[in-house]
Amino acid sequence: MAEATPQRAYRAACPGCGAPVEFRSAQSAFAICSFCRSTVARDGETLARVGKMAEVFEDYSPLQLMAGGRLEGRTFTLVGRLQYKGETGTWTEWIAMYDDGTQGVLSEDNGAYVFSQPSELGREVPPADSLRVGATTYVGNKPFSVASNVAVSLISAQGELPKLPPLGRPFAMVELRNADGEVVSVDYGSTPPVVSRGRAVQLEGLQMSGLRGDVAKEQKGRQFACPNCGAPVEVTLLATKSITCRSCHSIIDLSQGLGGEMRHATQDEPVKPVIPLGTTGLLQNAQWQVVGYQHRVGHEPGDDDESFGWEEYLLYNAKKGFTFLVDSEDGWSLVKPVTGAPSLSPNKQSATYLGQNYQLQYSYEAETNYVAGEFYWPVERGQKTFNRDFAKGGNLLSMEESPQEVTWSSGGKIGADVVAKAFNLERAPAMAKRGDSGPVTPGKGCAGMGCGTLVLLFIIVLIILLVIKACVDDDGRSGYTSGGRTSSGSFGGGSSGGGGHK
Repeated sequence: MAEATPQRAYRAACPGCGAPVEFRSAQSAFAICSFCRSTVARDGETLARVGKMAEVFEDYSPLQLMAGGRLEGRTFTLVGRLQYKGETGTWTEWIAMYDDGTQGVLSEDNGAYVFSQPSELGREVPPADSLRVGATTYVGNKPFSVASNVAVSLISAQGELPKLPPLGRPFAMVELRNADGEVVSVDYGSTPPVVSRGRAVQLEGLQMSGLRGDVAKEQKGRQFACPNCGAPVEVTLLATKSITCRSCHSIIDLSQGLGGEMRHATQDEPVKPVIPLGTTGLLQNAQWQVVGYQHRVGHEPGDDDESFGWEEYLLYNAKKGFTFLVDSEDGWSLVKPVTGAPSLSPNKQSATYLGQNYQLQYSYEAETNYVAGEFYWPVERGQKTFNRDFAKGGNLLSMEESPQEVTWSSGGKIGADVVAKAFNLERAPAMAKRGDSGPVTPGKGCAGMGCGTLVLLFIIVLIILLVIKACVDDDGRSGYTSGGRTSSGSFGGGSSGGGGHK
């Protein structure tokens, strides 16, 4: 692909070291010198050094400066890079310059991409603290849901940039999403706040050229000693923010990078997943590798005495990113986080997304209690969310809500025989007698485990009680009944959580 040619460019010596600094777009107000890391501000044809930028955090992205692509028939080049850190990890915004000199933003977060253009709300931008997560607001005449409202900070930058928030100083970032898959971002790091609007894109659909060719080679060397037990830990994913030690099962936070201070939390009673970590399988015509596993329990709102659980496997494909394979007592589901935000009915009994209406099946509170493997978000034991699961036939739609963020995911049911064949699990006892898959709720910070342990204990206790009752005759003497054994159903067919939906 031919490199995009801007209508004009400006080049001058860096005020810090004298190396050439180039501005390819008239909209670029700042540039980072690639030699001395000076932050250079442009005022007309005058350059001024206003500080020094921190080194870029190595996120092992396939993108790099001067990579090019096409979007809706328009050629663009990546000329700048902003790296942000929030409560759930880091992400990158790439400044994309079109061949006419105008700019857009390609946001990259854990293998997912959103391409945005400068936009407006159609009214004065409200204060960030007035946009409550889960509330509805309007952009023009279209309703949007407030999907996240978090404090973020700039940690590094490269290239030329239209804006440059103060390094390391927190500011608010709000994301609005709608049922048509659109995303509106309000960046309060500038005055006035910067508004952009876009939607999800696939990297392969952008016809990118000039991508990094040595990412696979670099990632092989990501190894370090566990901060808890000292055993070697090897990171194999590009976007890993959390990983567990295979020796002591500690959860290790990598969101600061391997060179940063790594926090860890120990875990007792390790759980063995049905599908071993590292296993690869063919699902929906793509090869997926099991890279993470989580065990989660839930309970009905206001009822902490009875709980249910489910298993969730984080799957990874180099071209398709991440998806989730969920094993519940109702069966198996394959789901993926969505870019948009479905529209909830006023009574929250239904949700509409991309023109389809889903009915509420379950609502419950959930908590993560065991993890293993690698994850693209900083996972912690004890993470809690409020979840709603919706369904339309075999199609699933789920919402997971925390105080800072609302995450939606969609997918569908998948047969146990399909899963068993894909991952060569025909002989695994836990694969047997699964029902149809039930709704699930994966996403940033979500996880799960099948409630097989709780259900099995419940059934055993129930059987014992029934046998004792049946073995006591009318005279109160012990006896033996030759009748059949009674239980709540086939293996996995019942749940102590009331409904067996997880």
